[in-house]
Amino acid sequence: MTSVVGLQWGDEAKGKIVDLLTDEHQIVVRYQGGNNAGHTVRFHGQTYKLSLLPTGILRPGVTAVIGPGVVINPQALLHEMDSLRERGVHVGDNLLISDRAHVILPYHLLEEAVLERSRKDGAIGTTMRGIGMCYRDKAGRTHAIRMGDLYHPDVFTARIQEIVDHKNAVLKALDPQVIPVDAATVTTDYLSYAERLRANVVDTTAWLHQALKNGRGILFEGAQGSLLDIDHGSFPYVTSSNSSAAGIHNGSGVPARRIERIVGVVKAYTTRVGGGPFPTELHDATGQHIRDVGKEYGTVTGRPRRCGWFDAVAAGYGARVSGVDCLAVMLLDVLSELEEVCLCEAYDINGRRTTDFPSHVADLGRAVPIFRRFPGWRKDITAARKLADLPAEARKYVDAISELLDLPVKYISVGPDREQTILA
Repeated sequence: MTSVVGLQWGDEAKGKIVDLLTDEHQIVVRYQGGNNAGHTVRFHGQTYKLSLLPTGILRPGVTAVIGPGVVINPQALLHEMDSLRERGVHVGDNLLISDRAHVILPYHLLEEAVLERSRKDGAIGTTMRGIGMCYRDKAGRTHAIRMGDLYHPDVFTARIQEIVDHKNAVLKALDPQVIPVDAATVTTDYLSYAERLRANVVDTTAWLHQALKNGRGILFEGAQGSLLDIDHGSFPYVTSSNSSAAGIHNGSGVPARRIERIVGVVKAYTTRVGGGPFPTELHDATGQHIRDVGKEYGTVTGRPRRCGWFDAVAAGYGARVSGVDCLAVMLLDVLSELEEVCLCEAYDINGRRTTDFPSHVADLGRAVPIFRRFPGWRKDITAARKLADLPAEARKYVDAISELLDLPVKYISVGPDREQTILA
């Protein structure tokens, strides 16, 4: 069994690596997050943008599983399924959805919007998909709805009325102008979504354990990145789930000790979306160049991503938290036109050099990056298919990432297509 985990603040191009590794597995599992995630996969001249669906859904003969740790907006999921079907992708018995997964409801989106507006300059910068509010209700239990609840209509109807009454009172207190949620409409809509998904909703935990017993290969697909982990990331500018490898067990029901290999994915630079400190961020023409060449705009939201140099302190911490065995360095080609490229090898915090990632966001905000500088390679590398095809300067840069993270680099991406990958 293998897991693919992002080691930065998300958007590391994990989807491409998951797609490549799917050849070695029969099952691909999403174990956390929701439709705030975005995975882009390109092959045979086609581009697929996935949000809730595991990347394995694109491969014939592979079963895609949405685990109990994922929060699901059924309407968004059905739209994504229909979009793939319109393009000729089979989405049917090859998709399993956990009956334990929690459900995002309309009031979650309203709550998130109201709270983000109230924070003003202190807004976290969420995707406004209701993810955090759904996870909050999951932890609070009394107002939580799971996918399995949708198949008990009488219970679901009564619970929705009770929950909506409470949510409307809270929303009105926070924003008198908010349009209240109608419980009857929610009930009707969600029961219709449930009917369309009925054949796909199962006890995925039991199914995965049977698959393990039968010796089937399982690939776990992480969403977001380790630095956005609710417990281990740059809190509070994080997501609402365990987006590091720590989330695999609780998000799937599969024991972590069964995982044989964890592939840590990093960009050859660093990006971030939303608020929070970003020590290596570039506020200049180089940062804009990276954004433009790398097409650094959110798959889900379209928001421009903040761009900066590779941060080995941050990525190294992400690798340690997730217990990574090897690295995939992505988007190396984006840096090809630069005269000079830099790696952050340490921070200076209050006059002290450190390679430890700070646990408090205020200390991270004071971190001054200490850079190691390299000459650029100034050559098109998109046709490279083996290490020997890379310019010496590019090899030196990748070797430095390997050295600073103390991990071997096994995959190097030099373009968006599946074939534009070097196996080191």
